[in-house]
Amino acid sequence: MQENPLIDIQDLQIIYGEKSDSILALDKIDLQIRKGEFLCLLGPSGCGKSTLLKTIAGYIKPTKGNCFMQGEPIDGPDWNRGVIFQSPTLYPWMSVKDNVEFGPKMRGLPPAEIKKTRRFFLEQVQLTGFGDKATFELSGGMKQRVALARVLANNPQVILMDEPFGALDALTRDNMQNLVRNIWKENNSTIFFITHDIDEALLLGTRIVVMSRRPGKIIREFKTNFTKQIYNENSKELIYTMKYINIKNEILALINNQSDE
Repeated sequence: MQENPLIDIQDLQIIYGEKSDSILALDKIDLQIRKGEFLCLLGPSGCGKSTLLKTIAGYIKPTKGNCFMQGEPIDGPDWNRGVIFQSPTLYPWMSVKDNVEFGPKMRGLPPAEIKKTRRFFLEQVQLTGFGDKATFELSGGMKQRVALARVLANNPQVILMDEPFGALDALTRDNMQNLVRNIWKENNSTIFFITHDIDEALLLGTRIVVMSRRPGKIIREFKTNFTKQIYNENSKELIYTMKYINIKNEILALINNQSDE
């Protein structure tokens, strides 16, 4: 018997604006996210991917339908759902360590536990020794690692990532993908990850969901195992296999061949 989903979205509809100025952003979305999944969301620009993430985060309320977390309606932001955007949303007046410690402090954890948590997650994101640095001194990739450590320090049940590596150079992006994969596997995290990059989705996701043009609807799902193979074998040679190439081409066709109806 399958365990209950961590996130359960039922017949979700999101409309922006009113009457003649209204825009149907999402329609008839049914989606479940289970503990330990790495779900990647793909779709054309403007199809509502970020709207869906913000609804799960609690920033946007459904126009119609329901969005539950562990059976309870999501009615606002919560530390159990950590969010990472494309631009790192760090507090620039705080040091690296103060950014990472912010959530645990707000939750009233004991000072010794806060310090232990900060040290652990800065080590996980490979920023040991950078705790006293100001965030403006860091590169884009390092800032995203701080943002990741800050989210992880709250021990969220699900991590929501909205194109977190989209602004990074190719090498830094590759390093961040490896980092997130390792953290997901070692911490048994649950991740909902938006990307425009099909290869990124295939290299990270255990499930890939493809959305249509607006109004965004789910048109296909793929279960994949490439990320676990990469983790176990420490190699990305599988990108040259026919299985990988065929799935990539199928997803590409789905995104490119949608009508404008």
